[in-house]
This record gives sequence, C-alpha cells and structure tokens, in this order.
Amino acid sequence: MMSYLINTSLIEELAKILLKNQWRLTTAESCTGGLVAASLTALAGSSLWFERGYVTYSNDSKSEDIGVDAHLIQEHGAVSIQVAKAMAVGAKQSSNSNIALSITGIAGPTGGTKEKPVGTVCFAWILDNDQVFSETKLFTGNRSEIRDAASEFALSQLTRLLSN
Repeated sequence: MMSYLINTSLIEELAKILLKNQWRLTTAESCTGGLVAASLTALAGSSLWFERGYVTYSNDSKSEDIGVDAHLIQEHGAVSIQVAKAMAVGAKQSSNSNIALSITGIAGPTGGTKEKPVGTVCFAWILDNDQVFSETKLFTGNRSEIRDAASEFALSQLTRLLSN
C-alpha cells in the first residue's frame, strides 16, 4: 500500500516558521520521487511558502536541473553526502528560495550494496544564511516505508534546524 502524506502537524509547524520569516522552500528529491513536495502542497496555503520541487531521479537530471557536477556523482555516487549537499545548494540557487532540502537514497528493494545497503538515505538542508547541514540515515522496511520515513525525517530535521 502506498502512502505519501506526512504528519500534518509537522507541516503546519514548518509552514508557520517559513511564513513568520517570509522564507520560501524548495525541495530536490531523488529516492522519494516528490513525496515531500506532495505532502507540503497537501496543506492549503502552501503557495505562500513553497516555491517548487525538483524530482531529480536520474544522475543526468541532478546535473541538468540543479547543477550537480557530474564528476561529483561519478566520484562519490548519487547516494552520498557530497551529492546531497550539491543538490540542496543547486536547488536553492536554481529557484527563488531561501531554504532548500535534498534527499538521495536507495529505497529498494534492489540497488543496495555492502557499503550502501537498501535504506541508505543522504539528506542536506541549506538555510537562509547559506549554512548547510547534512546527515545520512539507514531506514528499514519496504520501499514505501523507506520513502515515507525519509520524507518525514527530512521535514522534521528542517523544522528542528529552523527552530534553533
């Protein structure tokens, strides 16, 4: 069964922070395929603070749409902190946003390796002051569960970062 809506109270809390600061948010998603953007835009009034969402699923789209250096992808792999950071920075620079987040990972059921098993997801967040935060998490479950957990984690961490 597929689901994609994240905890509404989390999105409402994030929306209040973005509105209060007059910030706009952009997302760059790979393994979540737009689930974060879909969850954000399920909230009425999201056009006041959500700028756009990039679904950069292929390596080419990461480079073409948000400027991730192809050599960075070749050197570190699409699922890496380096690429997650470049995705967040590129998404912010390619849009009229103050804040951006990125997600790149392996949702499965195939594609994992010993070094990067299924459930490995890399995140990055770039704030209004251009400070970049990043983290790698290992989620368990099936494809839908991994994608849902990654989406919710990305937004909960962003909310935490913006609340500090």
